[in-house]
This record gives sequence, structure tokens and C-alpha cells, in this order.
Amino acid sequence: MVEQRRQVFSVDLLERQAAKGRGVITCMAAGNDVIVLGTSKGWVIRHDFGVGDSFDIDLSAGRPGEQSIHKVFVDPGGKHCIATVVGGGTSDTFYTHAKWAKPRILSKLKGLVVNSVAWNKQLITEASTREFIIGTDNGQLHEVAVDEKDKREKYINFLFELSELPEAFTGLQMETAIMNNGTRYYVMAVTPTRLYSFTGIGSLESVFASYAERAVRFMELPGEIPNRQRRAIHFAWLSGAGIYHGGLNFGAQHSSPDGDENFVENKALLDYAKLGEGVLVKPSSLAVSEFHFLLLVGNKVKVVNRISEQIVEELYFNQSPDAVTRGVLGLCSDASAGLFYAYDQNSIFQVSVNDEGRDMWKVYLDLKEYAVALASCRDALQRDQVYLVQAEDAFTAKDFVRAASFYAKINFVLSFEEITLKFISIGEQDALMTFLLRRLDNFSKDDKCQITMISTWATELYLDKINRLLLEDDVVSGSASSEYQSIIAEFLAFLSDSKDVLDEATTMKLLESYGRVDELVFFASLKEKYEIVVHHYIQLGEAKKALRVLQKPNVPIELQNMNTIENSLLVQYKFAPDLIMLDAYETVESWMTTKDLNPRKLIPAMMRYSSEPHAKNETHEVIKYLEYCVHRLQNEDPGVHNLLLSLYAKQEDESTLLRFLQCKFGKGQANGGPEFFYDPKYALRLCLKEKRMRACVHIYSMMSMHEEAVALALQVDPELAMAEADKVEDDEDLRKKLWLMVAKHVIEQEKGTKRENIRKAIAFLKETDGLLKIEDILPFFPDFALIDDFKEAICSSLEDYNEQIEKLKQEMNDATHGADNIRNDISALAQRFAIIKRDEECGVCWKKILNLADDYRKAMAYTSVGSMSPFYVFPCGHSFHAHCLIAHVTRCTSEAQAEYILDLQKQLTLLGNEPRKEMNGGVTEAEPITSMTPADKIRSQLDDAIASECPFCGDLMIREISLPFILLEETDEIKSWEIKPLNIGNQKSISLIG
Repeated sequence: MVEQRRQVFSVDLLERQAAKGRGVITCMAAGNDVIVLGTSKGWVIRHDFGVGDSFDIDLSAGRPGEQSIHKVFVDPGGKHCIATVVGGGTSDTFYTHAKWAKPRILSKLKGLVVNSVAWNKQLITEASTREFIIGTDNGQLHEVAVDEKDKREKYINFLFELSELPEAFTGLQMETAIMNNGTRYYVMAVTPTRLYSFTGIGSLESVFASYAERAVRFMELPGEIPNRQRRAIHFAWLSGAGIYHGGLNFGAQHSSPDGDENFVENKALLDYAKLGEGVLVKPSSLAVSEFHFLLLVGNKVKVVNRISEQIVEELYFNQSPDAVTRGVLGLCSDASAGLFYAYDQNSIFQVSVNDEGRDMWKVYLDLKEYAVALASCRDALQRDQVYLVQAEDAFTAKDFVRAASFYAKINFVLSFEEITLKFISIGEQDALMTFLLRRLDNFSKDDKCQITMISTWATELYLDKINRLLLEDDVVSGSASSEYQSIIAEFLAFLSDSKDVLDEATTMKLLESYGRVDELVFFASLKEKYEIVVHHYIQLGEAKKALRVLQKPNVPIELQNMNTIENSLLVQYKFAPDLIMLDAYETVESWMTTKDLNPRKLIPAMMRYSSEPHAKNETHEVIKYLEYCVHRLQNEDPGVHNLLLSLYAKQEDESTLLRFLQCKFGKGQANGGPEFFYDPKYALRLCLKEKRMRACVHIYSMMSMHEEAVALALQVDPELAMAEADKVEDDEDLRKKLWLMVAKHVIEQEKGTKRENIRKAIAFLKETDGLLKIEDILPFFPDFALIDDFKEAICSSLEDYNEQIEKLKQEMNDATHGADNIRNDISALAQRFAIIKRDEECGVCWKKILNLADDYRKAMAYTSVGSMSPFYVFPCGHSFHAHCLIAHVTRCTSEAQAEYILDLQKQLTLLGNEPRKEMNGGVTEAEPITSMTPADKIRSQLDDAIASECPFCGDLMIREISLPFILLEETDEIKSWEIKPLNIGNQKSISLIG
């Protein structure tokens, strides 16, 4: 079932007996849901549909004869009303307000018939009309202003009069605009044959006064005008030749030939013959909507589209039988409410508009005004139809690229397959590519699959077009055309934009199959496949370009192989051998600026470069880089140091090698690293092979092989051998042996028995700083040397020996004297004593030291002091019972020491029954002082363990700082320190006030 669309315009009966028996309706005006009627008996009837109210005003009262309302006018707000009553050969014009019950006559207009009124729509208010213009039937224009509170007009000024062709003004319209230099007025006025336009800045009086000295601009058409209505955006004039209409643009200032500013645009004339009545019939009334003309022809309204000038609808009225004979009298519009009205002699009809712009897109489309048609579309389907017409027109005109642009915007009318087949069938590859590229812009991010497929298709079309251009003669000859360069640039831009949606493997295979190496490298760079890019540049010999790729910040140092994760390659390391052979300087400079580069992995590349011959004056780039790693980066890799050492060893100048060997790379490091990081054994083998003897001497010395170092140094330079011999400081014998090696060599070098040679050899002894004597080197001289040549050296040696003997004697005397002093001190120790007061207390139990022993068993294992308990007295003055001191030290010392003390005490107790040698600390005369029993030895060990220092003044007291005041086993003491809450409830409060 097809749903019937509602008509755009519809007619409804609004009021059947609108005149209320006051005669028949002669005129009508509307504004803001207010309708004002004029009747044949001089009555003005006001219907306010907004508030549902109406009232009648009799303008014929007090006037002789039959009176009739000629014209009635109401402002757009529906508050102000102008009405002209005629009869008895005269006429009067009245003003009334919506709040007034009685109208006021405009006395200055007496005798003038008002045919039209132009309200000041921009400035009018409910209380004041401000200035407005009235047009009379004798061709005059007057300015009028009325305030509701004054109950009369403020002023009425004459403005203009038609002198050349005096005709009645049948229509007026006024618009105003506030400018920087005042108010600009735009006025249009029509007569039966002419349309006049006035414009100017200032007041209405000054604007019209300017036209007294110049010609008035007008448009003249033949015929008479029964009626005319217009609105502020568009205007229409029922002229004799047709409907003259156009747009109004009051912001435009187009100068006309006579100096006026024309504000009328897009003027056109609609011939009455298009109304389809068969004979030429003029409409009796006209109303203008946004897109249509409402033309009253007889008893029906023809709705004509203003753009297409076609009749779209015909409206019929349900008239009463008595009104059919006269028919519908006229049309009027309510611009404020957007409504239209028609009236006959008794009734009012309302013409409603229902979305009149809904089909305007079709109208503009038929006229091929595509931009306006698109702007008028309401949904995507309508826009598709507009695009389809544009595409088909371009396709018919064989403008296939333009057609493809429009086809790409279609989403519903045609499928993707239908459109692509159109271009494929005619072989238009360029148009097809344009369609695909434009279609990509219409997809959302979620259509990943479609985007990838279309992008891949577009890539292949680009490649095909590039190949086609390559077949042209000018490209093949070497001078590429501008079109070829343009398509290459466009293709690269496409790859850059589509790099995230194109399938990597498919795209690279396409580029490779078409032989587009440059584009393949470009795409690989976009996809961060830098291995392909670098390899390409190396093949071209462009080392700098390859290095620039590797130096990009987004190039990962590590590139993992997708097949075997374990086989991870480093881009820098992989291409290092080729790059350094291609351009060593640039490669090394790149290495030195690359962070996190491991020099060890560059060793194969550096060794390959080093194996090639180099000029003597040429900078060795590998040595430069290795020095940078060792000295600047402080690299500790042994392989790096070994390689640098090997390169130094191959140089003719040995000084650089020696400086490297002498440099202590690890010295001063926080972790206390080694002084060197190269392999000394490898370094020694290398230096021996390259015959770098000084370096070998240094390595021998560094490896503490001093004899080998000196032996080798003697082959090079005796001075070097002496320096090496002097390096040994902690081993006097070895040092002497090394110097003897040097001495032997020096003596053997000084061949012959000449006295001067012998003296030179003997002078060598002075350089040893007394380490060697003449007797040490005498065996190295020949047997036939004369003793006189050694006399001085021998005497000097004997004097040294004599001094040493005297020194030893003095030391022996000093030792004997010291031994005597020690014996005297030992004898004095036996007589040492301490005075104990009678009331002296034990530092632990606080009992008196000199009390009798409480338990004889406690004292039986110790030296007896009469019947008192054994005790210890320290030089500081503290005294302790023996058992108290043992208990205190055992408790406060370490667990191992406590066990040791208890074990000694146990052993001493077991030996306590043996007879003691003394009872009062003395020694029997029969025994020597050195003889001691086992008990005495254990007692001595116990004394050392517990009484080596005072427990209150020594280290034991210092260690007790970390112990708690109250031990864990002292539960009673811990409980005594607990804070218990008081029982507040048992407390009594005593008042201080008696």
C-alpha cells in the first residue's frame, strides 16, 4: 500500500460569518494572528486569534450617506491599524490601536484616499508606529508617525508626488538598516504600470528630498495591477505582462547607471500563459511564500513554484451559496505567523503551508542547479540522486574523471560493483582510480577490510599508469614528462597516507613485480623496514644516505628475524662491514654519534677494514673509533682493547703503543677495577711478533716477570734495564739480583782492561744506591785486572762495613740495657698491692668485700684469703667477689665467651680437692716460681677471661649499652612498670565550697 503524500498547501474555512452582519467584506489585512476586516457599511472588525477575542469599530458614525471601508492595513505585530472610509464624495483615514475602543481620525489626510502603507518593521513597537509611509490614489507619499499614548498622530509630512505620470500608489514596502553614518532606507512603490525604488541615508524626508533634483528609478511594464503583495526577502508584482519578481538584498550596494543603489537581484518575469488557463487570464490577487506564488484566479488559487515556474497545486474554496457569484475577493499574508488568508464577501479562509521546501531539491535538480539542490536535500538518499544525475551528465559528456568524483559520493542508489564495472567496461583506468581514491574518503575507520582492498587496488592502478607513461617516447629517452613526475609524486603521497591500511607483504610484492625499486624503498621506509632501505643504498654506493637512515631516531637498533627469534640481528652491526669499506670516515662518524652501540659487535667490520692496506699519512678510522670507545666511552671490553693494541703494534712508531700500555684505564674507578683490560699474554705474543721490544719489556714488568724484563731491556737499552730493576721495591733480594744482571752486562760491555773502562764499571755502583758492593761485582771482572784499579772502591766498602759493625754493637748494648729494665719491673710486680677499706662493697652484690665466706664451697676452688671469700680488686678502685664477677661477666659477654668461662670454672672446681701450694698467695722456697700446677694454669686462664679489665670501666660496659634495662625473664619487674587506668567511678568529688 502506497502512502499518499500530504499536499504542501491546504485550505480550511476559518470563519463563515466574519462580517457579523455589518455588510459584506470589502478588504482585509493580517499580522501576528490578527485579522482586520473592512465592510461595506463602514465597519472595521478585528479578530485576534492569538487570544481568541474580536471587536467591531464603526467608522461611519456621524457621516452622511452610505459609507464603505476602502482599505484597511495592520502592522506585522497586529497592534496598529490604518483604515480609510469613503462615501458621500469624501474620504477620511483613521488610526486605531489594539487597546483602543475608539479610533482617531488623521485630520491632515482628510480627502486623501490611502491605497498602501509601508510599515517600519525594524523599528516599530507596540506603543509607537515610528515613521511609516502611506501612498494615496493621487500619486502622493506621506510620512506619518503615531504614538498610542498621545491618542493622535505625532506628525504627517509630505514626501513625494508623481508628476510625470500621476498614478495611484497601489503597493508600498520599506526596509531599514542601521549604518555607521545613520539609518539607510530602502523603499519600493508600485503603480498600475511602474515599480519605483528609493534609497538613501538620513531621514525619510531627506531621502525623498534628494529625488526632487534627479530622476526616480523605476521599472515600467504594460497593463494594470489589480493587487500586489510582497515580503522582505522576495518581491512579486502583478504587472500587465506577467509576474515580475526577484530577490531583495538590502546588504548589496550595486551602483546603477543613474547613481542609485540597486538592491533587487535575480529579476524574472513569469508569463501568465504558463498558468494553463487556455486564454490569457490575469490573477486577481497574489501572495508570495518562500518558494511559491499563490495566484488567485477566479474562485481558485493556483500554486506556482517560483523557481521552476510550474503549477504544483490548485486550491479550491468551500464558499457559501450567496458568495459564489462574486467569488473569492482577495488574498493576504501574515508574514509574522507564516500564514496566508483568502476572503469572499462573507467568509475567511486560511491557507496553510506544510513543509513547502521538501521537494525543492527536485526542482533545483531539474534546473541543473546542483549546488542549491544539494543544499536543499533532507537525507542521504536525496543527495545520492543529485550526485547520480551529476555523474550521469559527466559520464554522457565523456568527462569520466569528473563523473568518478560524483559516483564516489553515492552510497545507496548504485552499488560499488556497478560503478566500477562502468569504468572497467570502457577501459577508463584513470577514472576508476579517481573513483577508488574518492571512495576511500567516505569510509569510516571501522571498515578496515574494505579500505585495505580498495587501497591495494588503487596501488596497482597507480603502478599500471606509471608503466603506461614509461612507454611514451619522451620518458624512455630520458627526459621524464611533467605528467610522469606528477603521478610519481601523487603515488608517493598515496603510499604515505595509506601506509597504515595497506598490507605490507602484498604491497611490497606489487612494487617488486613492477620493478619500482625507488617506491619499494620509500614504502619500506614508511613501514620501518630499514634493512631493505639500507641494503638498497649500499648497492647504489650511497653510504651517506644509508647512514642517515640508520641515524633516524625511530630506527630500532635491534631487528629481530621473524622466522627464528633466536637469530636476532642488529641493523648497525649487519651492515657495518659494507659501510666501513664504502665510506670509512662517514661510517665511523655515525658510530660515534649513535647511542647504545656495542663496539664489540663491530669488531668483524673493523678487522675487515684494518686488513686492507692504508697510506702512511691516512687517518686510520678504526683506530680513531677505538680510541673514542676506550678514552671517551671508557669501554672495558677486552676484545676492543686487544684490537686497538694490535693496531698500535703494527704502526712503525712505537710511542703510541707504549702510551697505551702505560695507561691505567681502571685506575680511579669506584668499583676498583683492573688497571688494564687487554690480555697481557696476547699483547706479549703480538709485540714479540712485531718486534716491539720496549713494549715487551713493559709487558714483562707488568706481569711481574722482572728478570725477563731486565734481560730483554739489556738488549735494547741499559738505561731501560736500570729503570726496570728499580721498579722492584718490596723484594730486596730480587732487586739485587736484577742489578747484578745489569752490572754484569755493563762490565761485559766495557771490554778491555783499560783503567778508564774499569772506573766506568765501578762508577756504576753509585747508581745502585748502595745496593751492590764492590765484592758483588768483582767476579765479573777479568782475572788479570790490577788490584790498584779497585783500591778506592774496596776502601770505601770496608769503611761501610766498619760503620755497620759499630752500629750493631750499639744496638746490642741497648738491647742488654732493656732486658735489665724488664727484669727489675718483673721483680717489682711481685711486691704490688692495693689497700681495701673495711666497708668496701662488691660492685655486683653490694655486700662487703671483707666479710666471711658464706659458703666454703664457693671459695674452695680459689686461692684462700683467710676465711674470706676470694675477690678481685682493679686499679680503677672497683672490687668484686670472684663468684659475683664470674656471674656478671658471663651474663653480659657473648655466648661463646660465657661457655668458655663456665668450662674453666667447672675444671677448676673438679681440681679444687688437690692440695694447694699456698694459702696466702706466697710461694714455697723449695719450688721455682715458674712451676705451676694444672689448677694454677686454669686459674690463670680464668683470671684472663674475667679480670683482664674492669667490667664497669672497660669494653664490656660499652657493649651493655645495646642491652635492654629490663630483661625478658624479669616478668615481675615488667609488670611493675605497667600503667593501669584508674577506676574513676569509685572516686568521690568533694566540693570546695563550704
